[in-house]
Amino acid sequence: MKTNLLVTVCAVAMMAYAGPAFADMAAAEKWIDSEFSPSTLTREEQLAQMQWFVDAAKPYAGLEINVLSEGIPTHEYESKVLTRAFEEITGIKVNHQILGEGEVVQAVQTQMQTNRNLYDAYVNDSDLIGTHSRLQSAVNLTDYMAGDGAAVTDPMLDIDDFIGLPFTTGPDGKVWQLPDQQFANLYWFRKDWFDRQDLKDQFKAKYGYDLGVPVNWSAYEDIADFFTNDVKEIDGVRIYGHMDYGKRAPDLGWRMTDAWLSMAGSGSPGLPNGRPIDEWGIRMEEGSCNPQGASVSRGGETNGPASVYAIKKWDEWLRAYAPPGAADYDFYQSLPALAQGNVAQQIFWYTAFTADMVKPKGEGNNTVDDQGVPLWRMAPSPHGPYWKDGQKLGYQDTGSWTLFKSTPPDRMAAAWLYAQFAVSKTVSLKKSHVGLTIIRDSDIRHQSFTDRAPKLGGLVEFYRSPDRVLWTPTGINVPDYPKLAQIWWQQIGDVNSGAFTAQEAMDRLAEEMDITMARMQAADEANNTYSGCGPRLNPEVDPAEWLGKEGGPHAALENEKPQGETIPYDELVKRWAAQ
Repeated sequence: MKTNLLVTVCAVAMMAYAGPAFADMAAAEKWIDSEFSPSTLTREEQLAQMQWFVDAAKPYAGLEINVLSEGIPTHEYESKVLTRAFEEITGIKVNHQILGEGEVVQAVQTQMQTNRNLYDAYVNDSDLIGTHSRLQSAVNLTDYMAGDGAAVTDPMLDIDDFIGLPFTTGPDGKVWQLPDQQFANLYWFRKDWFDRQDLKDQFKAKYGYDLGVPVNWSAYEDIADFFTNDVKEIDGVRIYGHMDYGKRAPDLGWRMTDAWLSMAGSGSPGLPNGRPIDEWGIRMEEGSCNPQGASVSRGGETNGPASVYAIKKWDEWLRAYAPPGAADYDFYQSLPALAQGNVAQQIFWYTAFTADMVKPKGEGNNTVDDQGVPLWRMAPSPHGPYWKDGQKLGYQDTGSWTLFKSTPPDRMAAAWLYAQFAVSKTVSLKKSHVGLTIIRDSDIRHQSFTDRAPKLGGLVEFYRSPDRVLWTPTGINVPDYPKLAQIWWQQIGDVNSGAFTAQEAMDRLAEEMDITMARMQAADEANNTYSGCGPRLNPEVDPAEWLGKEGGPHAALENEKPQGETIPYDELVKRWAAQ
């Protein structure tokens, strides 16, 4: 997730335990009975798994290691609770540091560039899968688990149970990162308002179709306009039909690279990421590992009609339908603004904030009732007019444990043990209930989540649905995430400031991406920097040679606002359950 927001974890997750480090099964039994419940494992299976950790960790007892992650409730829980448990069970002390996402990426980039061991492991977004698999400064986990790390690889890890495994698999078919937490950006709406008969009648009379979950951007825009300019006020409070942010800052770039263009329909069909064109607009042919360009003139789509449409709508909606000041919000200000309860819907909302949005009424949250039941629901994001079946529909963050070759072998082994402990079946279900960032299919299907589902606003239903595969992280077309991601926010910020039109900004962005990839190509050709999988840019041609052609960027549509389409939320949930 792209935030340095440090969220307070629930009281049970912040329990304090003071005592000696047992480093044996007495400690494991204590933690199983006092903290690690519920679990998909029986108590006997939990004890067996912890016995393996006790035995495997013996050569590393007394070692102190350092790991780094961003600040969300899941990682706060790991830092405050799981490090205590791990030390008492294994004798390995873990300093689990929490920093902002930008600082985590910077630390990862520094360790890759300098080959210095800054941290022994990172929870690093799977967005860097294209980087790690090319630079190969990270550890190939598939080979490590079968080779040097075999003795410290949990036989009960059950790697196929991780729902984000396709996102951490490189073009070589190898797993480079181990999922630790996962969440999607979905559509959020006030179901209590959408269910009001007077508002439903008013909307139907104006637009000719039912007020409901928008299937396309046309409906989203109609609903935004309806609540902002027709309803205007509910219970004496001025309301708005849309929420977003636009401050010129790094998180604005992540707002867009987190698959905003693909929601509009930019990119090619294909899961988890479009081929040949991905959600960033970067072209890379099927069967190849060499990106060929971002500009339409090179066969990419970063500055194509679908991408430009996406940026235009972001800017237009922000100005026309969001609360005053939203255009100057950054990512960190947008969540508490939404919790005020004066917004009808948000097209782009991270489910990582579920833990905050289900806090009791009165704790800065006006979007639950007196019993703590959400007045809102989450649902699939609507798609833009360029979107076709078979394309991804949005972003899914998969923060994943990443090891680097620059880490000494003993420290790497100890860090790998901690990473596996943090995602072990003994621990993962309880951790999922704390942070609500589910990583295992077995966890989301557990009875405890069935029981809790009514108070989670659709999170359980979404993650049990077959539709969840349409939300995916940045894929393998992006050859060097740290170098390319930083280009985005400056160009997008120029649209919000009014310095450039959406077309001008995306032209500049695509050009800068191609210039940066040209440098990568030179480095790869000269020094094999990217393992032969660096960019190989297509020559520039007239964009007309690519636009609208098979496998090329979309040509402009004559009508970018087709008829609005909605679906009743209850019908949507039934459809999920039936599949």
